[in-house]
Amino acid sequence: MTLGGDIVDRLEIVGGNRLTGSVRVNGAKNAALPILAACTLAHGECVIDDVPNLQDIEVMIGILRSLGMVVAVDNRTVTINATGVTGVEIPDEMMRKMRSSIFLMGPLLSRFGEVKISKPGGCSIGVRPIDLHVKGLKALGAEIVESHGHIHCKATRLTGAEVYLDLPSVGATENIMMAAVLAKGTTTISNAAREPEITDLANFLKAMGARIFGAGEDAIVIEGVDRLSAAMYSPIPDRIVVGSLLIGAAITRGDVVVKGVIPSHLTAVLNKLRETGVEIETGHDIIRARMERRPNSIDRLHTAYYPGFPTDLQAPFMSLLSVCNGTSIISETVFEERFKHVSELQRMGAFIKVDLRTAFVRGVAELSGATVEATDLRAGAALVLAGLAACGRTVVEQVYHIDRGYESIESVLGDLGAQIVRL
Repeated sequence: MTLGGDIVDRLEIVGGNRLTGSVRVNGAKNAALPILAACTLAHGECVIDDVPNLQDIEVMIGILRSLGMVVAVDNRTVTINATGVTGVEIPDEMMRKMRSSIFLMGPLLSRFGEVKISKPGGCSIGVRPIDLHVKGLKALGAEIVESHGHIHCKATRLTGAEVYLDLPSVGATENIMMAAVLAKGTTTISNAAREPEITDLANFLKAMGARIFGAGEDAIVIEGVDRLSAAMYSPIPDRIVVGSLLIGAAITRGDVVVKGVIPSHLTAVLNKLRETGVEIETGHDIIRARMERRPNSIDRLHTAYYPGFPTDLQAPFMSLLSVCNGTSIISETVFEERFKHVSELQRMGAFIKVDLRTAFVRGVAELSGATVEATDLRAGAALVLAGLAACGRTVVEQVYHIDRGYESIESVLGDLGAQIVRL
C-alpha cells in the first residue's frame, strides 16, 4: 500500500456468508502503544510480547529508533533498549502520522529532563486537545513553552503533585502516570480514566519497579522512585477487535468463539448484544456469540468512558442496528464527529437520521452492496461489517484507516467464512 500515491488498497466483500468458527485475538493496540513508549523509562532491555502488527505500531517503533533507541522486532516480540537515546525531539512528520506519539511526552521528560514535539493537530472523529496532558506535566513542575505549533518541555526532575483531570482522558492519564513514576514525591491523579488499558500500563510500570496504586479507579496514586529496571510483558487482548468480531457474528447470524479474551472488559458491549437477541456465552478467556434470526432494536445506546459502552464500537454497532427489527437510538457523548460513517451506510440502504450527536436508526430488512469509503478506523470496520451482511458486492476504499487497528482483517474474517479479498 502506498499512502498519498497511486496505489491504495481496497477490500471487496461479497455479503451473505455466516461467520462461524473460532479465532484468537492479538494484544491490544491501545495498550501496546503506551507500553512501548514506557520502555523509554527503563534502564536495560525491555521485551514486549504479543504486539500487534499494525501501522500505528510501526510508526511508534520508527519514532523510538529516531530518538536513538535500539529496537528489534521478531514476529510479535519487540525488544527495546533506551540506553543510547540521542535525542528528545519527535520528528514532525511522525507526529502527523500518529497522534499516539504524544505518549512519549511524559516518559522522555521524566527520564531525560526534556522533550520537544509539534502539536498533533486535529482528528477526523473530533477535537482531541492535549491541554490535559500539558496541564498535568505543568503540575509536576515542567517548564513548558508553546510556540509556532511546537511544545518544548523541560524539568531537572519532576515533583509529585495533585492533578485533577477535567475529563477522564485515557491519553492524559497515561502520560501523567508515566511522567510521575520517576518524580520526587507522591502524585495523585483525580478523575483518572478507568479503561483496562490504564491498568495494563500501570502493571507494566510496576513490573519495572514503579509504585502505583488505584489504577482502574478514578484516583491513581503514584509514589515516585529513582530508577526503573527493564521488564518483560504482554499487553492485554484487544477488546475493540473482540467486540467487532462479536458484532460480525451477530450481523451475519453466525456462531463465533473468540479466544484469549477478558470478558469483563466487554460487559457493556455484551449486555447490548444480548438486548438485540444475541446468545452470549462466556468462559475464563472465551466469548461465544450466536445469532439465528434478525436482531431486535434497542431503546438507546450511550457511548461513555469506561466502564460504559466504548465509543470505538459505536460505528460497528450502528451497522448491526441498521438491520435490526425496529428503531434504535444512539447517543455519541465522547467524540462530536463520530457519525461520518452514517452517509456511507446510507449508500448501502441504511435508514439513519442524525440530530447533532444523536442518531436514529430504523432497521431495514437488508443492506445492499455499494462502493463506500472508510473515513476513520472504526468507521472502516463498521463498513466491513455492513458489507458482510449486505446483498451483493461491497468495496471499502481507504483501507489504510482500518489497517491502523485491525491486523489483516480480511484474513481473520476469511478464516471465519467471509468472502472478502484485498485488492
